[in-house]
Amino acid sequence: MKLMDHLYLEDPTLGVLGMQDELSERGFHYNVKRIRRLLRKMCIEAIYPKRNLSRLGLARYIHPYLLRNLEVKRANQVWAIDITYIPMKEGFMYLTAIIDLYSRYIVGWQLSNSLEKETQTELLEQTIASHGKPEIINSDQGSQYTCENWVSKLKEEGIKISMDGKGRATDNAFIERWFRTLKHRHIYLNPAKDGWELYEGIEGFVHKYNRRRHQGINRKKPIDLYSSTQQMQTNKLAQVV
Repeated sequence: MKLMDHLYLEDPTLGVLGMQDELSERGFHYNVKRIRRLLRKMCIEAIYPKRNLSRLGLARYIHPYLLRNLEVKRANQVWAIDITYIPMKEGFMYLTAIIDLYSRYIVGWQLSNSLEKETQTELLEQTIASHGKPEIINSDQGSQYTCENWVSKLKEEGIKISMDGKGRATDNAFIERWFRTLKHRHIYLNPAKDGWELYEGIEGFVHKYNRRRHQGINRKKPIDLYSSTQQMQTNKLAQVV
């Protein structure tokens, strides 16, 4: 699974057969059923254009993608949330993270040993308590987000729901790019021996990332850009009152 994650980071278009070929080249000969099962367990799906064939029963929870041609010009306008597989020396965990698209600031994150849908809403509640509510939150069409638990929570909070188009590589690119950075610069250079060490390592990485200059935002620091626009919005509200 660690090797499969490495391979997927290098080429996210690898499907089951492509992954099988790459593993075989490295001396790992597994059948298609096992590879498919592990990819599903890791929440990995090959990126390629395909029809929207969501499972019956979930279609009513799928929402359109709202970010196309949208100008993101302030903090807490749009957040993006996603889940990724994180390997350790022994075993693995799942990391959920939320990024503010305007500032690239990581507003919240959470480690879990399962993919229970409740962990997503728990993280959202904690992040809202710390940073306020976004106007829009974008996710993929994974089962954690195309369910009543997630959709009803966002509607209750008055947050607009946006979801990636099925199989589109760019719709949730910012959070996926951050996951890739985390894995290349920390996870695979510092393999954690247990969950606590993993937590401390990610906490340190997030702290440094939020305070490091980012080329995508004109070499500003995410924490500075996020804080400054939040303060501007607070001042405007105070003037109105």
